[in-house]
Amino acid sequence: MIRRTLFAALAAIPLAFGAATAKAADIVDTAVSAGNFETLVTAVKAAGLVETLKGEGPFTVFAPTDDAFAKLPAGTVEDLLKPENKDKLIGILTYHVLPGKVMSGDIAGQKAMVDTVQGSKLSVDATDGVKVDDAKVTKADIETSNGVIHVIDTVVLPK
Repeated sequence: MIRRTLFAALAAIPLAFGAATAKAADIVDTAVSAGNFETLVTAVKAAGLVETLKGEGPFTVFAPTDDAFAKLPAGTVEDLLKPENKDKLIGILTYHVLPGKVMSGDIAGQKAMVDTVQGSKLSVDATDGVKVDDAKVTKADIETSNGVIHVIDTVVLPK
């Protein structure tokens, strides 16, 4: 009886360690599995940015939810998804991405203008919660294998 119990315990060790060392999903796979970023994922695919956001990074992504995209004027998303608007879509999406991994604790209590992958500067205000331009961060620090996602309630647009 003791041998069986010991054997069962030893057999379970690799399973426990395997689960503990499982690699975190990348930014794209994390967004897909979350279920509330369908519009964002569709836009990333239409813009041809999937491989980039699955790349080594690290990246910081301010990810608008489906509800955030729904706040845009009617027809905006559909228009942006048209092939002829791909460059504009890329500009908007890359405005939501910072090079490097920035956790909320790194900016707590600060205000800054930060460089986006798109090339413009994004206003970050972490003095009372966190806002990026006019969007509020509703969930911060979702770590991925190649960076971090901060969920926002509004799509931010380059100036």
